[in-house]
Amino acid sequence: MKQNSPLILTPGEPGGVGIEIALQAWSRLREQKGITFALIGDITHIGSLVVQAGLPVPVTQVKSLTEVSSIFNGALPILHRPLPCSVTSGRFSPETAPWVMAAIEEAVDLCLSGEAAAMVTNPIQKEALYAAGFAYQGHTDFLAALANARGFAAEDVMMLVGGGLRAVPITVHIALKDVPGALTQDAIERQAHVVDKALRRHFGIAAPRLAVTGLNPHAGENGSIGREEIDIIIPAIENLRKAGLNVIGPLPADTAFFPDTRKTYDAILCMFHDQALIPVKTLDFHGGVNVTLGLPFIRTSPDHGTALNLAGTGKASCESLLAAITLASDMAATAHVLK
Repeated sequence: MKQNSPLILTPGEPGGVGIEIALQAWSRLREQKGITFALIGDITHIGSLVVQAGLPVPVTQVKSLTEVSSIFNGALPILHRPLPCSVTSGRFSPETAPWVMAAIEEAVDLCLSGEAAAMVTNPIQKEALYAAGFAYQGHTDFLAALANARGFAAEDVMMLVGGGLRAVPITVHIALKDVPGALTQDAIERQAHVVDKALRRHFGIAAPRLAVTGLNPHAGENGSIGREEIDIIIPAIENLRKAGLNVIGPLPADTAFFPDTRKTYDAILCMFHDQALIPVKTLDFHGGVNVTLGLPFIRTSPDHGTALNLAGTGKASCESLLAAITLASDMAATAHVLK
C-alpha cells in the first residue's frame, strides 16, 4: 500500500442502493481530511441516478486512482466500467452479475497492487449472482478465493463492528440446527489467531483481549445443558492461552454484552451468526460495519443489504457506508504506521 492511496468502492447490485449511498457518502466526506475514494461504476448509469434520486452530486471519470486526490473535493471520481444492459432501480438481474463480480475482482487487484489503500464493498444481491453461477456464500469467501488464486495466503473471518463492539461469528450462514456439528475446536483457535493479529496490525491494540461465548444457555452449566463448552470451547481457549493469547470465557451469551462485561475485552468470538450480529445491530443499527479479517488487504462493507425497496428514491441511509469508509481509512492508516 502506498501512503495516501485512496480507497476503492465497489458498486454492488446496480439495481440496489449502493451507488446512491456512495454519492451521499462523498457529499458527507468530501472535505474530511485524510479520506479519498473512487467508485467503480457506469458513469452514464450513475448520472441517471443523480437525477432520479435527487442527489446533486458531481461525478467525473478517472483513468486511474492516481487522479483521485486532486479532484476528490470537487467531484466523486468514477472508474467507468460500462454495464452490459440497462438497469431499473429496485430490480436485480442475473445479466449484471458478471459486471458486479468483475468490479469486486478489480478492487482486489487495485488493493494488492497498492494502488488502493483498502476496498469498501457495497451490498450484492446474492440471488442474482447465484442465478449466474456464483459459487460462494457471499463476499467474504469470494474475496479469500480471489486472493488465494493470486498467490496470497488468505482466510475469511467475518467481524462486525458497531457501538464500540467487535464481534466475530465462528459459524456464519448455516441453519441453527447445524451449528453444533459445524463448531470445532480448530475453527475457534484459527479465527482467534486471525482476530488477535488483526487487532494488533489494523486497530493498533498492542495486547488484544479476546472473549469467547458459550454455545448453550448459561455456557452449558458444566455440561448439564450441553457438552459443547466442555468438549470444544474450553479446550480451544486453553490452547489459545498456551499460545500466548489473552482469552476469557466461555461467557454466557446472555451476559457477555452487558456494558461492564464489554469493557473487559477488545473483541468477542461468538458461536453462531445471530449471537454476534444481534448485539452489534442493537447497539448501532445504522452504523454497523462488516470487516473481513485474514485477507492480504483491508475490506469493509456496510452491514445491510441492497434495499431494493428504497433504490432510486434517495432515501436510503448512508450511515453504515460512512462508518465502513471511515473504518477502512483508519485501518489502512494504522497498518501503514505500524509497518
